[in-house]
Amino acid sequence: MALSILDSTIRVATPLVLAAFAGLFSERSGIVAVGLEGMMLAGAFFAAAVAFQTGNPWLGLLAGIAASTALALVHGYACITHNGNQVVSGMAINILVAGLAPTLAFAWFRAGGQTPMLPAGARLPQVRLPAVETVREVPVIGPVYEIMLDDMNVVIYIAAVAVVGSAWVLYRTRFGLRLRAVGENPAAVDTAGISVAALRYQAMALCGVLTGIAGAFLSTGLGAGFVRDMTAGKGYLALAALIFGKWRPWPTLFACLLFAFTDAVQIRLQGVPLPLVGVIPVQFIQMLPYVLTVLLLAGFVGKAVAPRVIGIPYVKER
Repeated sequence: MALSILDSTIRVATPLVLAAFAGLFSERSGIVAVGLEGMMLAGAFFAAAVAFQTGNPWLGLLAGIAASTALALVHGYACITHNGNQVVSGMAINILVAGLAPTLAFAWFRAGGQTPMLPAGARLPQVRLPAVETVREVPVIGPVYEIMLDDMNVVIYIAAVAVVGSAWVLYRTRFGLRLRAVGENPAAVDTAGISVAALRYQAMALCGVLTGIAGAFLSTGLGAGFVRDMTAGKGYLALAALIFGKWRPWPTLFACLLFAFTDAVQIRLQGVPLPLVGVIPVQFIQMLPYVLTVLLLAGFVGKAVAPRVIGIPYVKER
């Protein structure tokens, strides 16, 4: 039971982790990442649509990345080039995609605002580990190897690489140093002869790539097609995890796993009678991850220090 919950936690956490680290690049550069929800939803729709039409999940993944990256760059164009309000721009993306994706799905597939069910060959593959039958008999290690590590979707491994790679890029490379500096003191970066706009556009491109992978995983990895509002607030949860993690990679990863664990538990509690309580209404159980988010943010957000110029447009002095 415990291993099964941990296995579900990892699967549920994967899109949260990808979206949260996408927001990490964006917000570390000084751009508010409110549009994560819309970018993920666009990635989910275009990944499923292209995978269904071509039968190739990798083309679907590329389509999802392209769609979300395009939206991330539009957000960057509004906020970086034209100094627009970053929260308004992000919310506009969320609202636009929430309506546009089901509309396009209805126009293209006539399936009630969703894509048709994807065949097995059009879904992102699971990774089969070697020697499962042999390792299965080993105490402790065997069940972990079989239940938690074997037959995981390939995107879960991509997410693991993205976490380690993102932490390395942000804290061990010149690009990461400059990116963190531009979110704290863009004038100093500009004075050093480095383009603030170029760094922020690169951060938005990375944000788009990661949210595209997260969206594609939802529709072609975890699921078998696109349905209306399938992100179900995961973009906002990822943003909350980023804030709870104080804009640092490893605490952000922990926050994503915590939210995902709550989600995995609430799925198993639905319809289960509890001692002295009985069966708890499904609606109450479903709200647990969101209640936890509010409680954690209410308790910790005051202690979190955001990048200093986040949400503030940089206007170069003439």
